[in-house]
Amino acid sequence: MAGHSKWKNIQNRKNAQDAKRGKVFQKLAKEIYVAAKMGGPDPSTNPSLRLVVEKAKAENMPNDNIGRAIDKATGNKDTEHYEEIVYEGYGPNGTAVMVMCLTDNKNRTATNVRVAFNKNGGNLGETGCVAYMFDRKGYLAIDRQDVTLDEDDMLLSVIEAGGEEMETSDEAFEIYTDPESFIEVKENLENQGFTFATAEITMVPQTYTHLEGEQAEKMQKMLEMLEDDDDVQEVYHNFSE
Repeated sequence: MAGHSKWKNIQNRKNAQDAKRGKVFQKLAKEIYVAAKMGGPDPSTNPSLRLVVEKAKAENMPNDNIGRAIDKATGNKDTEHYEEIVYEGYGPNGTAVMVMCLTDNKNRTATNVRVAFNKNGGNLGETGCVAYMFDRKGYLAIDRQDVTLDEDDMLLSVIEAGGEEMETSDEAFEIYTDPESFIEVKENLENQGFTFATAEITMVPQTYTHLEGEQAEKMQKMLEMLEDDDDVQEVYHNFSE
């Protein structure tokens, strides 16, 4: 993972999502609903719910929207059911792509995902065809504008908190953790006074595929189509420009 920053991808995605705020809230509400349904409505005792609520707040989702999603999951009359499905495949020049979905209609979702791949020089593959190319990691990003520490002092803080690795750019400190210790590392850093621009469990590619020109344009269009789909929660890939 060294040398390839998630920060740029995250910022590009956030800029694109700013124009689609309602869609972002809709996806977050679905994620909150599922987390509350599975682990209970109290974020203090449901780590998955706590993470997605923090994610929602970072996206400026109103508290009323968050509360409604939690209430809906615990209501007696609720009949909604979402299934988590992971699609794997290849983009232009064999780039690895994983698409995480929450859906109440598998046929609709499968069709939409397949179209996004096929229209942009890619193709869906079998389960497991690219998953081995990614590592599941905890990821924490700290905006450097929010801290006064230099890289060496920040690294000491990360090591003290239990983080595995830190990458530094002009804009951010990016910290990777074992997923099982993610919450502990996050809380340890919070106790040191740090706040996070991003905090999530993610899939980190082991290697990257460089694309340029028409191939890069097709890959960008594929990612836009996937991320614009209401059923798609996350898209992981090893594309670099």
